[in-house]
Amino acid sequence: MSQSVASPMPEELRAVVRRYRKAFITVALLSAVLNVLVLGGSIYMMMVYDSVLPSHSLPTLFGLLALLVGVYAFQGVFENFRSGLLSDVGNSLDRTLARRVQRAMTDVALYRGSPAGDGLSPMRDLESVRAWFAGPGPATLIDLPWILFFIGILMLLHFWTGFTALVGGAILVCLTIAINRMVKGPSETASRTSADRYAIAEVGVRHAEVLSALGMRGRLLDRLQQVNTDYLAAQRNMNRSVATLGAMSRIGRMLLQSLILTVGAILVIKGQASGGAIFASSILAGRALAPVDQAIANWKSMIAARAGWQRLSELLAKVPPEPATTNILPRPAVALQVQNLFVAPPGTQQLTVQAADFTLNAGDGLAIIGPSAAGKSSLARALVGVWRPVRGAIRLDGAALDQYPEEVLGRYLGYLPQTVELFEGSVADNIARFDPERTPEDVIHAARAAGVHDMIVGLPNGYETQVGMNGRNLSGGQQQRIGLARALYKDPFFVLLDEPNSNLDSEGDAALERAIAGIRARGGIVIIIAHRPSALANANLVLMMRDGRIEMLGPRVEVLQRLVAMQAPQPQPAPASTPATAARNVA
Repeated sequence: MSQSVASPMPEELRAVVRRYRKAFITVALLSAVLNVLVLGGSIYMMMVYDSVLPSHSLPTLFGLLALLVGVYAFQGVFENFRSGLLSDVGNSLDRTLARRVQRAMTDVALYRGSPAGDGLSPMRDLESVRAWFAGPGPATLIDLPWILFFIGILMLLHFWTGFTALVGGAILVCLTIAINRMVKGPSETASRTSADRYAIAEVGVRHAEVLSALGMRGRLLDRLQQVNTDYLAAQRNMNRSVATLGAMSRIGRMLLQSLILTVGAILVIKGQASGGAIFASSILAGRALAPVDQAIANWKSMIAARAGWQRLSELLAKVPPEPATTNILPRPAVALQVQNLFVAPPGTQQLTVQAADFTLNAGDGLAIIGPSAAGKSSLARALVGVWRPVRGAIRLDGAALDQYPEEVLGRYLGYLPQTVELFEGSVADNIARFDPERTPEDVIHAARAAGVHDMIVGLPNGYETQVGMNGRNLSGGQQQRIGLARALYKDPFFVLLDEPNSNLDSEGDAALERAIAGIRARGGIVIIIAHRPSALANANLVLMMRDGRIEMLGPRVEVLQRLVAMQAPQPQPAPASTPATAARNVA
C-alpha cells in the first residue's frame, strides 16, 4: 500500500490523502507510545528474575505487578483509540470518494463505451481501500520500522542477541519481498476474473426469462463455470503463496526466539549476561518480528487495497471531476438547434450520424423515420446529451447543452427511451424522477398529461404502488406509459420519445397522441422516433434518415407525398397510396 501512495496519482487523490495527515500523525504517535509500552512486559520479567527472586521480596514483586497492570491498561486504551481513529479515517475516505467514484463510473459508461466486466470494479476497489484503512493495515506498516528499535534494545542487552535478531529479521523481510513478487500476477488475474464473474452472473439474473425460454441458461452457466475456475485457480495460487510465507514466518520467528534463548544461555554460562536478560531478550525478539507476522496476515488485503488504489488513480485521472458551475441561463422557451452534428457511439470512431442540421421552434413536433440502422437512436441520444457530439453542436435557445449543469438540463428535457427503465420505488417516485421536492400536484399533472392517471389509480396502491426492480411488477405497456409521464414531469421544454408506442394498445396510442398534442399546445418541442404511422399524426414536420444522414426534412404532408411518389412502381401506374402507407413502408 505504501508503494501505491508513492506512485503517481492525480492531485485529487493527493488532496484526499492530505486531509488525513493529522490523523496519520496521531496514529504514528500512538504507535510510538504503544511500542514503548510493550517494553513493560520484558522489563517486568527481567526484574523478577534478577531482583525479586534473589531477594525474595514480595513487596517488590507486587509493586512491579501494579506498575505492569497500569502499563497494560494504558496500552489497551491507546490501542483502542488507534483502531477507532483508523476506522474513522477509512469511513471518511469512503464518504469523500464514493460519490466521485460513482460519477466517474457512469461517465465512463456514457462517454467512453461499455466498461470491462460488470462496470462495478471501481466500487469494489474503493471498498478494498476503505477496509484496509479501517483495519490493522496502516498500524502494521507504521509498526514495521520499530523492528529496528527493538533490535537496538537487544543490542543494549548484549551485542550477540541483537545481532542474531537482526539477521533473522533481515531474512524474514527478504521472504516478504519475495512473496510480494510471487503473488502480484495471481492477484491481478483474480481481480480481473472476479469482475468477469460478476458481469456474467448479473446477465444471468437480469435476463433469466429470455435465457430460460431460449434454452441458454446452461450455456451461460458453462461460461460462468469457466471464469469461476480461472478465478479460483488464481486465488489458490495467491493463497498458497501467502500461506507458505506465513508458515515460514511463524516457524522462523519461533526458531529465532529459540536461537536467541540459546545465545543468551551461552552468555550466562560465560558470565556475560544475567538470567533475566535471557528471557527478556526472547520476548523482545518475538515482539520485534510481530509486525512482519501481522503484515503477512493482512497481505491479501494490502495487495487488494494497493491494486484498487492504483486503478482508482487511473480512473479519476481519466475522468476529471465535474466542474462546479452555476446556472445563470434562463429556462429555454424558443428553439432547438442542431448544427452540423456528427455522432459516434462512445469508445468508437464509427460515425452513426453525419452532418445533421435543422432547427425546431416552440410548438413544433418532429417525427424522425427511416429504416433500421439509419442513425435515429444515435441522434436521439445525442439530442438529450447522453452521447457527446464528435463535431457540431446542439443548442437550446442558442446555448450548447454542455453549458447547462446536468441536473438543470434534466429539468428542461423529457426522454422516453426505446427500453423503459423504471427504478425500484413507487409509481410516484418514478414519475417524479425521485425528486425530493416533488409535490402531489406535479406528479398528478404529469400523469394526466400522459393520460395515465386513471390507470395508476386503478393499481392496488395507486401512486404508492411499488414498481419493483426494473419495473417487474408492471406490464410492458404500463411501464411505457409511466415512462411517458416521467418524461413529461414538470412540463419540460424539449421532449424526445423513442418508439413511444411500441408496447401500447389502442387506449395507450390515443393517450400518446393527446400527450404529443399537449406538448405542442403549451409551446414545447417534441421529437418522435417511430416505426408505426400512428405516431406521426400529431407531428407537423418529418425527418427521414438513411445511413446516418438526413435524406428528407420538411412539413409532414410534403415529405410523405414525396415518399409516395418515390415508391410508385415504374413504369406501370401505381395503386393509390396514402401518407400513412408511405410512412409504414419507410419506417
